[in-house]
Amino acid sequence: MSKVVSARPVAGLSQRHTSQAKRDPAPSRVAYRVHRLWLTPTFRKIVRYGVPILLVSFLTGGILASADRRQAIIDVAAEVRRDLEEHPVFAIHMMAIDGASTDLSEDIREVVPLDFPISSFDLDLKQIHSMISELDAVASVDVQLRVGGVLQVTVQERLPVVVWRGTRAVELLDAEGHRVIKVPARASRPDLPLVTGLGADRAIPEALDLFASTGPIKGRVRGLVRVGERRWDLVLNNDQRILLPEEKPREALHRVIALNSVRDLLARDIEVVDMRLNDRPTLRLRNTPENSTDDPSVIESGVQQP
Repeated sequence: MSKVVSARPVAGLSQRHTSQAKRDPAPSRVAYRVHRLWLTPTFRKIVRYGVPILLVSFLTGGILASADRRQAIIDVAAEVRRDLEEHPVFAIHMMAIDGASTDLSEDIREVVPLDFPISSFDLDLKQIHSMISELDAVASVDVQLRVGGVLQVTVQERLPVVVWRGTRAVELLDAEGHRVIKVPARASRPDLPLVTGLGADRAIPEALDLFASTGPIKGRVRGLVRVGERRWDLVLNNDQRILLPEEKPREALHRVIALNSVRDLLARDIEVVDMRLNDRPTLRLRNTPENSTDDPSVIESGVQQP
């Protein structure tokens, strides 16, 4: 006789399967799609940047849609700016100028007419720098605001070294040939050497070198004349002229000074010492009755080396 085994469900096993079904780790379809979408770089940028920008734009547009609200915002901003600009901590009370002579300081105050006190927000330092830099006597300038309400202007002034008598005016030039200031006459600066002639202002370094080379005859030098914008004539106090060559003028001047030291050349009745030809320097006597002669060798004669 066979035994019949009843198929009863085991209570513990059925509850275990039910519990496992409730704790299924697999995500739902919606969660899966959202997760996949979040992994897309474009979607992340839209959420992180696009949505906030959209919200801010929407709120700003709503606020600025009203003309009254726009005007109120403008008025408040203007009031805040005015209060800030008029605050005593931003007030400039004076302009200090360092490195400039009295005349140049007066010129600077004329080109920069400021009515103190003035707010620092009303100052355009670049414009002030540009206006001061345009002055001939200014080599460089630094403009800045200093603690205590001071507009500090530090100037490097051009120093005049020669008087240039040009075709239209008499001017003082610095060592590079830049114009420093216009003077009424050469007598305004007798302490400075004189240069004249067209193009002399473009050869000031060479002129200064020649003046420094005059040595023993320095006290007799009246000035240098630029000839043909290419060479110099040295003029002495008794209207004597030393015609210097275009090339190596200083060496030619040294030769004349050496001749003068040995033979007292410039003390004679000579009008011109022509050194333009290096291998044949010549002398020209003054046109006086004592020196009148038909012999050309007297009028123009070779100068022997000492």
